[in-house]
Amino acid sequence: MSEPSLKVRASSWAGLFDCAYRWEGIHILNMRNTVGLRAALGTAIHAGSAVFDQAKLSGETVTANDAAGVLVDKLRDPENEFDPMKDDITMQEAENVGITLLTKYCNEFSPQHDFIAVEMETKPMDIDCGNRMVIRLTGTMDRARINKSSNGIGISDLKSGASSVQKGVAVTKGHGAQIGTYELLYEHTTGEQITADAEIIGLKTKGKPEIATGTISNAKRIMVGDQDNPGLIEFAADMFRTGRFYPNPKSMLCGEKYCPRYKSCTFKGD
Repeated sequence: MSEPSLKVRASSWAGLFDCAYRWEGIHILNMRNTVGLRAALGTAIHAGSAVFDQAKLSGETVTANDAAGVLVDKLRDPENEFDPMKDDITMQEAENVGITLLTKYCNEFSPQHDFIAVEMETKPMDIDCGNRMVIRLTGTMDRARINKSSNGIGISDLKSGASSVQKGVAVTKGHGAQIGTYELLYEHTTGEQITADAEIIGLKTKGKPEIATGTISNAKRIMVGDQDNPGLIEFAADMFRTGRFYPNPKSMLCGEKYCPRYKSCTFKGD
């Protein structure tokens, strides 16, 4: 196979199928916009939870309070750029919500799992798009864990946000592409099969802090398809081969807050 024409972080793959036009702006044209404090809070929660779970794997003693310290340091890091005007939350409120969720995760949810890897580094995976266009998926399974259960090996992925939990259940809609990518990359990296359903662990950061789970079955089929239906990888190959990245005016991320291409976009949904 030819050398890669473009390297793509695996964690960004799902965004390609949400709004490819936005994805192109960020990952090919290198357009940037500043996130809000609530997004920075999500990053801080994941940093604290990753330290806690990785310590368990390493046999180290890290408490929920230690993890909360990591969260606060990450949230208040001077290099952590965010626009406080983009969210209806103060720094103190963000800390309170984050510590509440992280403590609950460390004490109640993490102990229920037998994680064997946290944010695992993956072996690069090449996708031949035709016309000498090769896309290489790289990077880590950001915010995801490899969980071992009685059903075998599966992906557990933490998702935080204002609406990540609804009616007591983690929202799984829209996460299939990323989970499917992670399943393929795990199998490509280790040679082991994913046999268990994927789990989404939702951490709700707006209103009453909540944590809940939901499952996604056979996510990798979404990516590779079957004998009767093409998978998302085939559609992605068409986009990369032709250079046509399609807009989605109905995307939940169609707004100036999330998309650096929004102001100049003629397809936006307002």
